Amino acid sequence: MILSKNPYTGETIEEHRESSSEDIDNALEKATAVFHEWKTTSFSFRSKLMLNAAEELRKNKQEYAEVITKEMGKPIKQSIAEIEKCAWVCEYYAENAEKQLAPEVIETDAANSYVNYAPLGVVLAIMPWNFPFWQVFRFAAPALMAGNVGVLKHASNVMMCGKNLEKVFIRAGFPEGCFQNLTIGSKKVDDVLQDKRVKAVTLTGSEGAGSAVAATAGRQIKKTVLELGGSNPLVVFDDADLEEAVGTCVQARFQNTGQSCIAGKRLLLQESIAEKFTDLFLKKVKDLKIGDPMDEDTFIGVQAREDLAEDLEKQVKDSVKMGAQILTGGERKMAFYAPTVLKDVTPQMPVFKEETFGPAIGITTFKTEEEAVDLINATQFGLGVSLFTTSKERAQKLIPQIEDGAVFVNELVKSDPRLPFGGTKKSGYGRELSNFGIREFVNIQTVYFK
Repeated sequence: MILSKNPYTGETIEEHRESSSEDIDNALEKATAVFHEWKTTSFSFRSKLMLNAAEELRKNKQEYAEVITKEMGKPIKQSIAEIEKCAWVCEYYAENAEKQLAPEVIETDAANSYVNYAPLGVVLAIMPWNFPFWQVFRFAAPALMAGNVGVLKHASNVMMCGKNLEKVFIRAGFPEGCFQNLTIGSKKVDDVLQDKRVKAVTLTGSEGAGSAVAATAGRQIKKTVLELGGSNPLVVFDDADLEEAVGTCVQARFQNTGQSCIAGKRLLLQESIAEKFTDLFLKKVKDLKIGDPMDEDTFIGVQAREDLAEDLEKQVKDSVKMGAQILTGGERKMAFYAPTVLKDVTPQMPVFKEETFGPAIGITTFKTEEEAVDLINATQFGLGVSLFTTSKERAQKLIPQIEDGAVFVNELVKSDPRLPFGGTKKSGYGRELSNFGIREFVNIQTVYFK
């Protein structure tokens, strides 16, 4: 059995029977059969159903949001916002997929030559618990609009969310088998991925999980997209609007109780403004409302599992042993970890060089732009960077020197359906969202008429 537990109360809220080998075989057979019909449907038909999904999400957002909050502890207002964002990505692809995948004429010596975009088939999505609806929809909306079908292996602690995700598509009127949830643990992933009926895989998760899935897919010569960890720096220069930067940095680090791959995890401050910024930042952090995730006023809840809070606690303690100083927080009670800020953090410390998946952030100072760039790039990850400066010229000069997949100026790093999303180095490869994302799981087919 796979258990769903409320991380705030510690109670088991649902038990799930794991899918058997026969269940999996039936699901893949159903997916393969419906794909042959689904790929022939028109964009207008798919668009209508995708808009139905958006409407279903908006109409029942409280129902779906409460499942998120009960199962992984996200504060309820943030869970509702997640559902609304899922509706947005459905609407975006319903409105744009047809032109994004329209054949592209290319002038050659042929009588007619063009590029065609054809769906691949059954795509396996291996998804995490931290944004249990959004991570799935940002795959599912473009994949289904492109004519593919999806099977989901969700994180084991959010199996209720997995069932509800399938329910959204059923309620929206999608053909049975277009999107299916598999109730399986990680041990069964390899067997599913090696099945010939599965044509590609997308994974959002840890570096270890991504490496293992990529290795299996590589042996099978199957397309993969990986969105893995991050250690995004929040870089504040001496000419930044400090009040605005403080508010953005607090949100970037502490929303979703700090449990986000694109959260700002390293605070890099130019020396001349470091003391003033730190004072303002600490005040904002101490004012964050802590409490029951079901309370609408709560901003900081519990982490999704107690072991995650234990991991963060160890990273902080080890960094303190190496010379970092705790300015606030540093305390844990079961799955709750207090919002924590450290200073005097160096690149050798765990809170700098490792991904910290929870409400803790370390402060590192720099003198020059060159030193800032070195600190930005001094990580195995490359997901995103936030630069805070009032000088557009300064930002534009620095951006080409930054190795990450995204640079946001005077804003937190965020995913937007209109923009490509993905990283470099150990943050993964491939892109989600925008026209780039919808083309990840298609056959880019050259057509040539003599």
